Amino acid sequence: MTTATSTAMFLKDLMRRRKRLPSQLAADLGVSHATVRRWLLGEDVPSMRSCRRLAEYSAESIHKILAITGHFPGMKIKEASEWPEFREYARQKYPKELDEDLITMIEDLIERRRERKRRGKSP
Repeated sequence: MTTATSTAMFLKDLMRRRKRLPSQLAADLGVSHATVRRWLLGEDVPSMRSCRRLAEYSAESIHKILAITGHFPGMKIKEASEWPEFREYARQKYPKELDEDLITMIEDLIERRRERKRRGKSP
C-alpha cells in the first residue's frame, strides 16, 4: 500500500467516524478544501504541521500519523482490525454510550497495558 493510499484511507475513516465532509474536515484542520481533496485523491500528503493537527484532531499519536503519511517510514501501524471482537462487543453492549473514537481510545489503552506486561512492568 502506498503512502498516499494509506493517508486517503485514514482520512476517509476519520471523516466517517467524525461524520464530516471533506470541506468540514478542511475547516476543522485549518487547511483549504483543495488540500484535503489532494490528500483524498492521493496527489499529496499532509505536511508535518498538518500531521500535528491531524494527530490532535483524531486523538491518534503523532507517530502513527507520521507513519501513515510516509514521514516515518518503516514504522508498524496497528490497524483497528486487530480488535474485531472488542469492537463488536462494544457496539452491541454499549451502542449509545461508546462512539468509534471512544472504542479506539479503549483499544489503545488495552494495547498499552499488554505492552507494559510484555516488558515486565505492572500496569
